[in-house]
Amino acid sequence: MAAGTTQASATLSAEATAGLGLSTDGNQFLSFTLGDEHYGVDILRVQEIKGYTAVTRIPNTPGFIKGVLNLRGTIVPIVNLRSKFGMPEVEPTMFTVIVVVVVRDRIMGVIVDAVSDVLDIAAKDIQPPPQFGTNVDVSFLSGIGKCGDKLVSLLNIDQVLTADETEAIHALDKAA
Repeated sequence: MAAGTTQASATLSAEATAGLGLSTDGNQFLSFTLGDEHYGVDILRVQEIKGYTAVTRIPNTPGFIKGVLNLRGTIVPIVNLRSKFGMPEVEPTMFTVIVVVVVRDRIMGVIVDAVSDVLDIAAKDIQPPPQFGTNVDVSFLSGIGKCGDKLVSLLNIDQVLTADETEAIHALDKAA
């Protein structure tokens, strides 16, 4: 900092950061889309974003497990979030990517239609997930974030897959 410049003038005020959509009291989420829906995952759980590439299929796996990918010498299981969420499959586009995340202390890739942005969502703009009754499981949502005029479903990445599904994927690591 130049001599005579104060700390206050070197940083943005809370009002200015709020006006820019930035937050100092919230969390950062990598936002992505599946169809017309917006989702977010805690940025601290994201290892990298990789362009879509073909994966090696593994026989006798659940339909949402696309296969495995060799990522710099590490075999990474790949999950198709569209399939996991009961959405129709679509052909990959130039925007389709694999988001490599940490799930229950394991590395895993998830296929998404497109990555949007890193969002700063203030804690006050995150609401608990809605309760639909016993027939609808929303345990994989950590909340619903309000970002401008859109709502973002914030994923609890550890709960997207059940413990049994995670173990089945871990068995793929060992088999591959």
